[in-house]
Amino acid sequence: MKMFIGSRWVDKENKIQVRDPFNGSVIDTVPKADPYDVEQALEAAHTGFETARKMTVHQRASVLYKTARYVSEREEEFATLIAREGSKTIREARKETQRCVNTLTVSAEEAKRILGETIPFDSFPGGEKRIGYYYRFPVGVVLAVTPFNDPLNLVAHKIGPAVAAGNSILLKPATLTPLSAIKLTQSLLECGLPPEVIQVVTGYGNEIGDSLVFDRRVRMISFTGGVEAGKQITRKAGIKKIGMELGSNSPVIVWKDASEERAVESCVSGAFWAAGQNCIGVQRIYIHEELYDSFKNKFVKRTGEYKIGDKLKEDTDMGPMITEEEAVRVEEWIHEAVSMGAKVLCGGKRKNALFEPTVLEKVPEKAKIYREEVFGPAVNLFSVSDMQEAVERANSLPFGLHAAVFTKDIDLAFKIAYGLDCGGVMVNDSTDYRLDSMPFGGIKNSGLGREGIKFSIQEMTEPKTICFNLE
Repeated sequence: MKMFIGSRWVDKENKIQVRDPFNGSVIDTVPKADPYDVEQALEAAHTGFETARKMTVHQRASVLYKTARYVSEREEEFATLIAREGSKTIREARKETQRCVNTLTVSAEEAKRILGETIPFDSFPGGEKRIGYYYRFPVGVVLAVTPFNDPLNLVAHKIGPAVAAGNSILLKPATLTPLSAIKLTQSLLECGLPPEVIQVVTGYGNEIGDSLVFDRRVRMISFTGGVEAGKQITRKAGIKKIGMELGSNSPVIVWKDASEERAVESCVSGAFWAAGQNCIGVQRIYIHEELYDSFKNKFVKRTGEYKIGDKLKEDTDMGPMITEEEAVRVEEWIHEAVSMGAKVLCGGKRKNALFEPTVLEKVPEKAKIYREEVFGPAVNLFSVSDMQEAVERANSLPFGLHAAVFTKDIDLAFKIAYGLDCGGVMVNDSTDYRLDSMPFGGIKNSGLGREGIKFSIQEMTEPKTICFNLE
């Protein structure tokens, strides 16, 4: 596949191989962008904004509606590509494709709801003869930097609102999984998006990232990725808008009155979806001491039933991690935890990039697998005796994206939900639940701002006040 710069598909002699992490086979190649390509893309995005901002609301919505239908009609093509280039099984990839369709559809709908309001200037002396309002206008060039774990829908979460708001887009997809993003770009162009509105640059972030982030023509950076990369961007970006989702270490509280079967099933799915490479995946489970042994046994039994292997087989529950290097990292973190006193209840073994779903207990708080985002198929179980302890331990880390609580006590659910420091609390559900139209984002090291189409549009627009003096 090729990059898309300056209204044309661009190839290069220097290529990046895109490999299937299950068997290492080369799926395709993409160009390896250099500083010249970046400059061309930045200039094209800058001039393309003039086209984007002049698109009427119905034109923006029409492109997004048509693209949603286009993707829906080719669900299996998109799902197969997602599964091949990434870690998701074909069943997980189909769900991601369906979510992408929803993201684009809601983006089209929200394009029609970018509203302003009148301002009561006469609310203060001196404003009696003044009347006015504000409306929202697009920020300009949006730099969208996307991760490998949701190579289609997280791209849609940036492109959809940017188009709806009237911005131009410069997309830098994940180097490991760029193919779904390019295919979505092809779909948008096929469905009528003016070619000057979008640029796609493929390459290594450590080689071209600074040139993209520094540039004054970029008016907003929408980034999904790791904490350290996020910190680097904030140091280098200068005066521009920044929206970041930087992952988490999501806690779940399972209270003694919880529906045990629901909690087990939800948390197993939440821990091992996409081989655990999930920013809102379950990583820490705090279980009331009266329920701990029973929950642990059922959780381990259900985890042991997971079938791992070929992502394209319908009965596969979990595929490989994105690279063998990442699997080795998780293996090392587990070995460190065990050396410090943790106990592996099941899993813990690796074959190439395949890593068994792993459950641990007695993990010390000094261990990396407790303190950091594991971004792999490993979950830690802990026993707690009271609500205050559970909430304090859930809040103890410098992350705050999603958390969850399982209980039948509505009063307790409210108390815990309001006590948890995070961007979203799921009650009687996994931390892994997300509706694409809800506000999504975190506090502390988990990010800045909110995604979710309506809320992304707010981030990607600015209010302008118009005031008339009628004297």
